[in-house]
Amino acid sequence: MSTPTFARWGTPPHPVELSDSALSFLTAELGVGAPQPNADLSDLSVADSSLSGEQVAALVEICGEAAVSVTSGDRIMHAAGCSLIDYLQLRHQESISVPDAVLRPQDHDMVRELLSYCSNNNIAVVPFGGGTSVVGGLTPGRGSSPEMAWIAIAMDQMNRVVEIDEISQTVQVEPGITGPQLEAILEPRGFTLGHVPQSWERASIGGYVATRSAGQASSGFGRSDDMVESLRVATPIGELELGKSTRNAAGPDLRQLFIGSEGALGIITAVTLRIRRSAAATRYEGFMLPDWGSGVAAFREMAQTRATADIMRLSDPFETKASLTMSGPQGRAGELFHRYLGLRNVRDGNLAILGWEGASRELVGARRKAAARIIRAHGGITLGTSVGSAWRQHRFDGPYQRDVLLDAGYIAETVETATHWRDLGELYFGVRDALHRALSDQGPTPYVMCHISHVYETGASLYFTAIAGASADPVAQWQSAKTAATEAMVRHKGTITHHHAVGRDHAPWLTDEIGIEGVRVLRSLKAAVDPGRVMNPGVLLPNPSRD
Repeated sequence: MSTPTFARWGTPPHPVELSDSALSFLTAELGVGAPQPNADLSDLSVADSSLSGEQVAALVEICGEAAVSVTSGDRIMHAAGCSLIDYLQLRHQESISVPDAVLRPQDHDMVRELLSYCSNNNIAVVPFGGGTSVVGGLTPGRGSSPEMAWIAIAMDQMNRVVEIDEISQTVQVEPGITGPQLEAILEPRGFTLGHVPQSWERASIGGYVATRSAGQASSGFGRSDDMVESLRVATPIGELELGKSTRNAAGPDLRQLFIGSEGALGIITAVTLRIRRSAAATRYEGFMLPDWGSGVAAFREMAQTRATADIMRLSDPFETKASLTMSGPQGRAGELFHRYLGLRNVRDGNLAILGWEGASRELVGARRKAAARIIRAHGGITLGTSVGSAWRQHRFDGPYQRDVLLDAGYIAETVETATHWRDLGELYFGVRDALHRALSDQGPTPYVMCHISHVYETGASLYFTAIAGASADPVAQWQSAKTAATEAMVRHKGTITHHHAVGRDHAPWLTDEIGIEGVRVLRSLKAAVDPGRVMNPGVLLPNPSRD
């Protein structure tokens, strides 16, 4: 499992580097990059903690001396998430806001007491799980005023499995446990959570729930919010136990107020999740569709006829070209591969990856047959399981590749959205054009690509990746592109986020998403459970001036 490193995603489990073919492709498309610096942790100096000795003593009294850290290194490592902006600011040693202390509570009661103390003493609180936010979810500045101190509450010590109910197929866990840790416990019992986001190596289960994470297999297993059975939440005014049974009609579902709340209302201290039996058979397979339109039509038909795979990913022509050029077969093998595509009339087609997991080879085979029939009807062909297996082996490489691209002088970042099938084409071209124009204004022509990452009967998500040569001010370069892309999402009937959450980056557009009255409802809720406004200030809710 990867562990975080300073201004980098972590240490990859296998080599992740730019091949000669990848460098040639990038140079041809984007020009020669200007390598970005990679500072060392010791290069960054931070101000002393603004907490008083009395306040530190009070925090120690609540959690114990070993659970309270005011060291510079610990504070820096809990100061930011994993967005491109976060890493660029760290690499360039720009001024960053770091917590005044890092606390590692051991249980629910400690968390509850911490929140009460911080609320009464005007200390902002930022929950910190795996630290993988890419939307500014962990960078509050100095809270609601320049004088407001803030602490990071790291959940890594609350990482226990409380109970496994094999009859009901549920598991109750503390929020700090990670996906790999949980799977290692479930697997010997024959179960799996089945939630595998790209951040799986580092993200915490509490983070899944607090951000409405959608794993790569959500088309088959559901999103994280579909898996939640019950929650225990600590807030500044008290605690809530939510979810008495698997389903109920007892008024509005209060669980949904905290799922996706990003620590703005309280801290999830326990969650019960639905689990499933481990698969006895799996199959991951690559396909090629002749064009984007036929690929979208095939994916929509699969979704609307219940012929979906557990993993469904359709790359547009630009992502397909980049994938095949940078990591596809090379040399004589590459020539034969492209000749084969030409003979089957899909030379400039769109790559699709489908994955199935099931109780038997027969069940997986039947599901695969139904999907393959639809793909063939839309002009697609199979590329075999080797392509699917290669994708599965490297599916967590994206964040490591971004590190390598930064080293070589290229910025790379993602944005994601979703809409109904009827509006998918308009949204796709609108966001793609917005990214392309915004980044072109900042320098050489960028490379923008996209894939469908999750499908539903009524619509699908779009996941865009943009790569560009780093400008003299790469932070402003990407901020301009991100703003243009989000405004295009609003303009073309897309959601401002499908699974990355709102954070601080998307908060200015939340009013466009849920309306003025919707924002006022959320403000009222926050005032009720967080009257001191200390819970992750600035996340989720837009500036009041936009109401």
